[in-house]
Amino acid sequence: MAIKSTYIQSVYDTVKKRNPGQLEFLQAAMEVLESLEPVIEKNPELRDAGILDRIVEPERQIIFRVPWMDDKGKVHVNRGFRIQFNSALGPYKGGLRFHPSVNISIIKFLGFEQIFKNSLTGLMMGGGKGGSDFDPKGKSDAEVMRFCQSFMSELFRHIGADTDVPAGDIGVGGREIGYMFGQWKKLTRLFNGVLTGKGLDFGGSLVRTEATGYGCVYFCNEMLKARKSSFDGKTVVISGSGNVAIYAHEKATQLGAKVVAMSDSNGYIYDKDGVNLQTIKRLKEVERKRIKEYVNEHKSAEYHEGCFDIWNVKCDIALPSATQNELDKKAAEVLVKNGCIAVAEGANMPCTPEAAEIFIKNKVSFGPGKAANAGGVATSGLEMSQNSQRLAWSFEEVDKKLHQIMVNIHTAASQAAEEYGTPGNLVNGANIAGFMKVARAMLAHGLI
Repeated sequence: MAIKSTYIQSVYDTVKKRNPGQLEFLQAAMEVLESLEPVIEKNPELRDAGILDRIVEPERQIIFRVPWMDDKGKVHVNRGFRIQFNSALGPYKGGLRFHPSVNISIIKFLGFEQIFKNSLTGLMMGGGKGGSDFDPKGKSDAEVMRFCQSFMSELFRHIGADTDVPAGDIGVGGREIGYMFGQWKKLTRLFNGVLTGKGLDFGGSLVRTEATGYGCVYFCNEMLKARKSSFDGKTVVISGSGNVAIYAHEKATQLGAKVVAMSDSNGYIYDKDGVNLQTIKRLKEVERKRIKEYVNEHKSAEYHEGCFDIWNVKCDIALPSATQNELDKKAAEVLVKNGCIAVAEGANMPCTPEAAEIFIKNKVSFGPGKAANAGGVATSGLEMSQNSQRLAWSFEEVDKKLHQIMVNIHTAASQAAEEYGTPGNLVNGANIAGFMKVARAMLAHGLI
């Protein structure tokens, strides 16, 4: 696809000029702007109010120094980020990512996507994202604690339960959230829902651990229903072996599928008998080992170097759940050739635009990340609700709400795609449905 509207092209040209070299952000902006052309044509008041010009520019960009000391007494300095992108629908909401690859472009791309993802959930949350180029891998608990305390010593000035509510992301799990919440509490003398993904003992929500993986499968199941199919009896490939991948495996298996391949950053495993979930959980969640250790316990399995080659494994359903741009045009062509009928993004933007185009062109049901992986932030929103009420809901209650939210997201994206002339194209549908709610709120608030 290419931008045809001169107005939208001018908006993108400005984004490109203001954000040189920020490839991930530019890619995300292009993908959304392309799909909004028929919306602007049908709703010229959005152009007149400069909604697109405003929505591509963050309301606030915060970059700060994070000094910390390792166990040997050596001083390190990392960079921290918080992008508060859009608050039209509520407090900024989006995760914190700790990974060496983190930079301003990645955080802005994630924050921009978060605007529309949060809108799609139907919950009152704006869009934001944050993180640091700190790598928690190989660090002791004490080192991670010192880093988290230093990080929060600056971040606390910019967040709050009714202002900006961060959560976890890659490299930020329950341990890191706990350390940051403790520092927040010490600095502010407040005990509230300022962070989500907290431990169950101090305000966390049941299902939050499972939410993104479960939600991805719930969304994919709606896509399958639309083509008169289901997970039952299907072969599934899931990239990654972290939180999202593990619980996507769990839910897909519960629905009758067989997961035959999973991966980590070094390579992937293939098990024709079905990847044993309990072994993966133990290796990744408890022992924190590499996925290649799986083959030492399961003789039916094979290990292959090169994580991106996982898409050569024949499957009915693919759930890319590792990282951005992991599935390219060539991989998409292989999946189509091998008979894949559905792809749902468990990670943020794991498919390149060219790959998504291949899927849509070949009638493969394709669920974009802002819709398919919205289960995590949806359950974070449910955690915020529980915190505000000083209540804790049961696992079944939260899971039921999550399931319904994912069904609603699929319905909204499908209807928007139909209304604006691209039936079945959930990329366009999700962008349009997410955008329209934010745009209406921005119009109502005036020029701010």
